[in-house]
Amino acid sequence: MQVLPEQVWRERAAAHAAAVEQLSADRLARRVQGRRHPVDDFLWEYYAFRPAQLARWHPGAGVGLEGATERAGWSFYTVADGTAYLDLERFRDRRGRAVGFVRDLLTATLSRPGRFGCFGLHEWAMVYRAGEDEVRHGGWPLRLGSAGTDEVVETHTVACSHFDAYRFFTPDAAPRNTLTPTREGQLAMEQPGCLHAGMDLYKWCFKLAPTVPSEITVEAFGLARDVRELDMRAAPYDLRELGYEPVRIETAEGRAEYARAQRGFTVRSNALRRRLLETLDVLGPVG
Repeated sequence: MQVLPEQVWRERAAAHAAAVEQLSADRLARRVQGRRHPVDDFLWEYYAFRPAQLARWHPGAGVGLEGATERAGWSFYTVADGTAYLDLERFRDRRGRAVGFVRDLLTATLSRPGRFGCFGLHEWAMVYRAGEDEVRHGGWPLRLGSAGTDEVVETHTVACSHFDAYRFFTPDAAPRNTLTPTREGQLAMEQPGCLHAGMDLYKWCFKLAPTVPSEITVEAFGLARDVRELDMRAAPYDLRELGYEPVRIETAEGRAEYARAQRGFTVRSNALRRRLLETLDVLGPVG
């Protein structure tokens, strides 16, 4: 096991906390002011991982921290001779099923080619034939209006492979999806071109904390934030007031722009999947 000198790890922990403070500053300010943001608030609210939790730095499995006696009370940490480290046996006993699922999911996703023909229509399907009080981001206008938005859904092929996007489709939109993703079928259907699968890497990082190094978790947060921006720029909402130019997926040019960005995110997300798998390898076999 690698042991980090106290000065080294405390400097890393402080740098991490400062980075998270910068990432979350706007979110915290908005909460005080009672304002909402359709892009930036998503990661904090949907994934329900608080800034204070993200700011807590972890070195990951297989690394000890000299002089970190205060971590004796932290989940899955133990301290011996003044050095704190993760009790991997205890973590495997309690979280082994989660580790096994994430490992299988990442491996399965990496084994498949990305699909790039969905064009972000999941967000359109979430407001298809919805009443004004049912629109998810009702404070923002629809670029094409309700009728124009419905027409886009009706004249394009909806092919969403991610259950956690599909489950928010309106009742009229769900039968239009050419796929039927389910929670139970996630392992068989997840593919690396999916924007939501890329965002979920952030979820898997914090779900497996503290065994995942915090540097990887912050990188996953950054990826998820970039993906969310594309997600909402390609959505039916008009967010130009916030500085987001739309990706007009109702046009051939917009669909090509979306697919190019999607391919770039696939490269980034697959690289992160490989790093996460390497991290999970340190945990060894799980029951």
